[in-house]
Amino acid sequence: MRTITVLGAGIMGVGIAQVAAAGGYNVILRDLQKRLVDNGISTIEKNLQAMVDCAQFSREQMEEALARIEGTTDLEYSGQADLVIEAVVENMAVKKQIFTQMDSLCPPHTILASNTSTLSITEIAANTHRPDKILGMHFFYPVPKRPLVELVKGLETADETIDITREFCARIGKISVVLNRESPGYLYNRMVLSLINEAIHIYCDNLASREDIDRAICAGLGLPMGPLTLADIIGLDNLHNAMLLYCEEFHDNKYRPHPLFTTMIRAGHLGKKSGQGFYEYK
Repeated sequence: MRTITVLGAGIMGVGIAQVAAAGGYNVILRDLQKRLVDNGISTIEKNLQAMVDCAQFSREQMEEALARIEGTTDLEYSGQADLVIEAVVENMAVKKQIFTQMDSLCPPHTILASNTSTLSITEIAANTHRPDKILGMHFFYPVPKRPLVELVKGLETADETIDITREFCARIGKISVVLNRESPGYLYNRMVLSLINEAIHIYCDNLASREDIDRAICAGLGLPMGPLTLADIIGLDNLHNAMLLYCEEFHDNKYRPHPLFTTMIRAGHLGKKSGQGFYEYK
C-alpha cells in the first residue's frame, strides 16, 4: 500500500491526511472546492510546524510529509489509490453516492473505508461491487493526538481487508480495535456515553460537585478529562441524539438520556460550542 486518498478536507479529513503523510504514505486530499483543499493543506502545514517547534518533528520530516500530500477537486483522480478513506458529512445518502462513484473509479484492489461513527457499513457497501473491501474506519478527534482507530466489519467485509487496514494503522502510529459486526456507538462511544449519562445522574442526585465528579474519573482511571467536561466538548445535543438512537436500537432503558439533557438543550446550553454547558466557556 503506497497511496491513500482522503475524501473531505474538514477537521477529520485533514487530521487523517496529516498522519498518513507523516507515516510515509502518498496522500491525495480531495474536496469539492479548491479553497477547502488549500485551507486543509495549510492547516496540516501549521500543525506540523507546531510539532517542529515542540521538537516532536524535524524540519526535514515536515518538508517530506508536506511533499507527499497532493490536493485536488477531481474525483476521478482521487480514485488512483490503494486505500480511500471517506470523511464527509454524516449523511447516508451522501456516503452511498460517494462509495458508488469510488467503486467505479478505483482499481479492483482498492479498499474503501468510511470514517462514520453511526451509519451502517453493510448498507453503504451494498451499493458497490466490492463489499468485501469496505469497512468502517473510525478515527477520533483530534486525529494526530488520539491513537485509537475502530475498524468495523460490514456483513461481507473480508478478513484480509481488516488485516491490511490494521497494518496501515500500525504504520501511522495508531492502535486499532476490530468490531466483528457493526453496532450503534461501536466500542468507545457506547461505553463513554454510558459513563457520561451516569455522571449526570450522580450530579443531579447532588452526591458531588461537577468538579469532583470529573476529578474522581481523572484520578481514578487516569483519563485526561472527566465525563462532564467531555460532555461539554462533544455537545449535549449530539450526546442526546446518540443516546436516543441507542435506546431505539438496543431497546434498553439504560441508554435513556437523563432529563437534564432536555432542559439544558432547551436553554441553549449545549456545551463548549455555545459557551455554556456544565461549565462556562469564554
